Amino acid sequence: MSILVDSNTRLVVQGITGREGSFHATRCKAYGANLVAGVTPGKGGARFEDTVPIFNSVQQAVRETGANVSLIFVPPPFAADAILESVDAGVPLVVCITEGIPVLDMTRVWQVIKDSRSRLIGPNCPGVISPRHRAKVGIMPGDIHKPGNIGVISRSGTLTYEAVAQLTELGFGQSTCVGIGGDPITGTSFVDVLRLFQADPETEAIVLIGEIGGTKEQDAAEFIKTSVTKPVVAFIAGASAPPGRRMGHAGAIITGVSGLASEKQRVLREAGCAIIPSPAEIGSTLKQTLRVRA
Repeated sequence: MSILVDSNTRLVVQGITGREGSFHATRCKAYGANLVAGVTPGKGGARFEDTVPIFNSVQQAVRETGANVSLIFVPPPFAADAILESVDAGVPLVVCITEGIPVLDMTRVWQVIKDSRSRLIGPNCPGVISPRHRAKVGIMPGDIHKPGNIGVISRSGTLTYEAVAQLTELGFGQSTCVGIGGDPITGTSFVDVLRLFQADPETEAIVLIGEIGGTKEQDAAEFIKTSVTKPVVAFIAGASAPPGRRMGHAGAIITGVSGLASEKQRVLREAGCAIIPSPAEIGSTLKQTLRVRA
């Protein structure tokens, strides 16, 4: 098994006829994802790449194809409604790539998501990939991944790719890689994914990549301390960022001591994590940690 996506994933892409949607839908399909439908209002009845049916609504797509995962490439002003449409259609996993969704919109989405049966990954994330099951739901480059037993969870898309490239180069394949997104309000937390990795027999160790801002890493540290038995190595981006200035992601802004990289490193270290000194040492730190454990 893997977490979140696998060979049973039946993917529907919202915004499949747009530039980004069509580009990445093609690559998800080429990697091995079971792309069963697309959604673009007003274009129902057409086909994507001559084989994938396009529907006017997610509800129609789910009813006709049994889609159980949605991937959203919808512009920011309409992305919140796209998420809610998937939730309303009963899609168990919703992955939203869109960056720049207004925080007020996401507050509204969160109120619905938390009481629903749907799980949201993102927004402003690279998505989810399981190399073991050739299941890709997102924008990550599939060719750098290798099937294996290392779980990767990250707030940063680019650092996810860097981590995976280093792991693969050192011979460490990945079970599942999850980008939870860098916005202040996201549907899935570090703790949510750590819980899934802890229960997954195919995951033997975990790479966690956090960044400045918020307290998501502190929540993760508390959960690791009490509930995770597998080795965890952690990197916190933004150690040199000045307080009060947004750095890249909307959620990457230091608003107090808890948002500092040094504070996040401290609590993760006290929770038993090995702290990665720099982005160039993600793979080597995992290798050393596993050697010491062995």
